[in-house]
Parts: sequence; structure tokens; C-alpha cells
Amino acid sequence: MGISKKVAELLLKTEFAQKAIEEEADLSLFKKRPNLRITFGLFLIAVSYIIGWPAVGVLGTVSIYMREPLIIAIGGPIVYGFSHLVFLCGMYFAGSQYAAAFSKWLTRIMIKKLSTEKK
Repeated sequence: MGISKKVAELLLKTEFAQKAIEEEADLSLFKKRPNLRITFGLFLIAVSYIIGWPAVGVLGTVSIYMREPLIIAIGGPIVYGFSHLVFLCGMYFAGSQYAAAFSKWLTRIMIKKLSTEKK
């Protein structure tokens, strides 16, 4: 028995993989119109990109213009950290359903490919 079949067997022992096979996991969730929670999450993700590096760049410019290096030294990490928290909140709202659907589909496809792979 090849390594790929052993990996497929090990995967099949997990409850997650068994559910993925039983449910015949697919990507149909991506075809549906997103609900309000997902839309809000995607909005937060977009906002996090706006307040990430661009805001740090603006702070850097202001810091140079005012000749106050503490503005960027203190404000830069704070603003960037805040943008990261906004991104994580967006992922919480938007990503959980999509990540679960994609993971189940990918697991099902991997098991299928690994168990039928030839030498």
C-alpha cells in the first residue's frame, strides 16, 4: 500500500473527514447570496485594509512633517494593531461558514484523490 492510501486511511479515521464524505461536501454555499452577517464581515475586512498600511503611511508623513518621530513610533503599531483586530472581527463574521464549507470540500477531494492515486 502506498503512502497516499495510508494518508487517506488516516484521514478517514477522523470525524471531520467522515462527515465530509457523508455530506458529499461541495462548494454550493459560495453560490448563495451572502446574508447580513457575512456582508458586515466583508465590510470590516475591507475597512481593515483601509486603516492598515495607508493609515500608517499617513502617520509617517505627519510624523516627518511635524518632526515628531514619536507619532509614528507609537501611533504606527497602535493603528496597525487596531486594523488587525478589525480584520479578525471581519473574519469571524464572514469567514467561519465559508472556511468550514471549503475545508470539508477540500478534505473530501483529497481523500478521493489519495485513495485512487496510482503509482
